[in-house]
Amino acid sequence: MPKYLVEATYSDEGLIGLAADGAAKRLRDVKAAAKSLGGKVEAFYFSFGDSDAIGIADFPDNASVAAFSMLATSAGTASVRTTPLLTIEEADQAIGKLAKAKYRAPGGGQ
Repeated sequence: MPKYLVEATYSDEGLIGLAADGAAKRLRDVKAAAKSLGGKVEAFYFSFGDSDAIGIADFPDNASVAAFSMLATSAGTASVRTTPLLTIEEADQAIGKLAKAKYRAPGGGQ
């Protein structure tokens, strides 16, 4: 199943809710939301910096993880950024395709 990096930044209202509910409840709720869309949370951490929470999750497809992101964002208490992750094998497949790839850089002429 494809893996995704999911980063969340809480609004002021979201941080107030987190403080009221606690971190363990937030994790339970995130896992339940992912499961409802066929996904599974592999890892979940709270952080500081650009993101307040970071997770690695499996979802069956891009549409499912997009729905998860929309669900979380639509609540208005967090903004979510989702990044698809490649396995080592997928990265090697991409590298292998470079030899056949053709690309003209902007301003590179014809």
